[in-house]
Amino acid sequence: MPLRTLETWPHGAHLLGPRHTRFTLWAPDAQAVSVAFKEGHSLAMQPQANGWFLLETPCGAGTQYRYSIDGAVEVPDPASRAQDGGIAGYSVVVDPQDYTWQHPRWTGRPWHEAVIYELHVGVLGGYAGVARQLPRLAQLGVTAIELMPLAQFSGERNWGYDGALLYAPHDTYGSPRELKQLIDDAHGLGLMVMVDVVYNHFGPEGNYLPRYASPFFHKDTHTPWGSGIHYERREVRDFFIDNALMWLRDYRVDGLRLDAVHAINHPDFLQELADQVRHQVDPARHVWLTLENEFNQAFLLGEDYDAQWNDDGHNVLQHLLTGETDAYYAEFAENSTEKLARCLSQGFVFQGHNDRHGRARGEPSAHLPPTAFVLFLQNHDQIGNRALGERLHRLCPPQALRAATALLLLSPMIPLLFMGDEMAAPEPFLFFTDYTGELALAVSEGRRKEFAEFSAFSGLDSPVIPDPNDRATFVASRPRLEPPQPGPHHDMQALYEQLLQIRQRHIIPRLGAVQALGSQILAEGAVWARWRMADDRVLNIALNLSAQPAPLDPPANAHVLFQSPCAVLEHLQATHLLAPYSVLVSLTISPSLESAHEHSPT
Repeated sequence: MPLRTLETWPHGAHLLGPRHTRFTLWAPDAQAVSVAFKEGHSLAMQPQANGWFLLETPCGAGTQYRYSIDGAVEVPDPASRAQDGGIAGYSVVVDPQDYTWQHPRWTGRPWHEAVIYELHVGVLGGYAGVARQLPRLAQLGVTAIELMPLAQFSGERNWGYDGALLYAPHDTYGSPRELKQLIDDAHGLGLMVMVDVVYNHFGPEGNYLPRYASPFFHKDTHTPWGSGIHYERREVRDFFIDNALMWLRDYRVDGLRLDAVHAINHPDFLQELADQVRHQVDPARHVWLTLENEFNQAFLLGEDYDAQWNDDGHNVLQHLLTGETDAYYAEFAENSTEKLARCLSQGFVFQGHNDRHGRARGEPSAHLPPTAFVLFLQNHDQIGNRALGERLHRLCPPQALRAATALLLLSPMIPLLFMGDEMAAPEPFLFFTDYTGELALAVSEGRRKEFAEFSAFSGLDSPVIPDPNDRATFVASRPRLEPPQPGPHHDMQALYEQLLQIRQRHIIPRLGAVQALGSQILAEGAVWARWRMADDRVLNIALNLSAQPAPLDPPANAHVLFQSPCAVLEHLQATHLLAPYSVLVSLTISPSLESAHEHSPT
């Protein structure tokens, strides 16, 4: 793949001085391009090699503009750093140095300290609303917040995965300066900030690239969102790589989570992106790169990417907790206990095994450390892609959820929480958009058809499914993250506080070279997993998610970190049982240390 040359320009508008800006646009299908300023005048851009157009002119930060293509249509800058008035408004020249950082020496936290809290900026009231939650989250034991995508989309509300202008933070969340203030505030509290980025497609509204840059897309590759992106093109790769670098350098975010990279399916592009980030960001900073990847491509993890969201782990836990078998949960229902055991000892459940469609999926992952997997009980997809957006505490026995939460927060995998998990928020998180006309109708109808194969909705009238475009759907998704009153929600927050204190004190300091020592099936729905930690202690987690007790031979001389009330039951002849819906977490001396102790001189 050719490297950037002088004929390959950075996309967008870049200040060359306080009152001087260079505008660059890759428009290989255009004959003539001009910059149309909001004040009413236009300046022609000069054609360059390979489809580029260039203009350098006296103007500074705050200048509003569009591009006029062949005098026929005006479009926003595809690399706009900010929009005034949304997709239909003007792009704005931004000075990336216009904010004075209060914590310029912040270098982040090592990956093994990650306790990630995923949230949606819009439902929490924009950047200012998120900032108000930061002290509470830091006190809880969270070490990073992960912001669902920020890129400008059409309308006022959306999950963010339909972004059209990937460089522009969405205008209704706040200004670029307010976003920087949020990130600065987080750093002051010791919190990392991650941002979800979507490099596999553009949203259905506001993407004008096909009009003047059709080579941006690959006509022979099709995706659910249209023609696939042409990652082989140098200009296209630079568009996404420069976007990643913008978030990390201009906004000083500490990490990126790349959405659905299985829809990219160009591992060399993913590796180049990671390589550029590792080489172009200050090496003194801790920068986290994570993936969502249905292909379970283990070779991407390690040097290139820190970890992958472990959907396999969630899916098997969801089945064990709720008994659900609809759609993709069906392939986790058979031999589910065995699959949980494999997940805990080897990472992925599907490591080349056939899925429900008979296709082999995944790669062997047992060689990877547990920290290469982000484990979660809920996230935006797993709640919001439910028809009614129910949270897990409404779907399973409370004791089972508490036991699974202990697994989440005390295993050597990296835990991820979704906003509201920590207090069993009663509000749903629904799928919401803000489209109009035919697109709105298509999205609403598609949402109803999506659940046609779910048994709970067969034969029901379509209005049961909340309309994504109804503002009430968005409003219903706003969690009231206030200190809960005494009761179940208060008890859940107390549990999170207790478990995260244990993780901080006993798990994180031991997350160096961790080695899985295998897992054992105790009974249907019950497993025992063991890991040798960095200090040679052994972490033991015995988990029972069934309604029946399971036989257990608890380790001798164990230091118990956490256990459910009455987790271990005495049985006949001094044998033991692991109680239903319970967990026992302990540390023991590893066999190697025991052997060394036995043979050491007294």
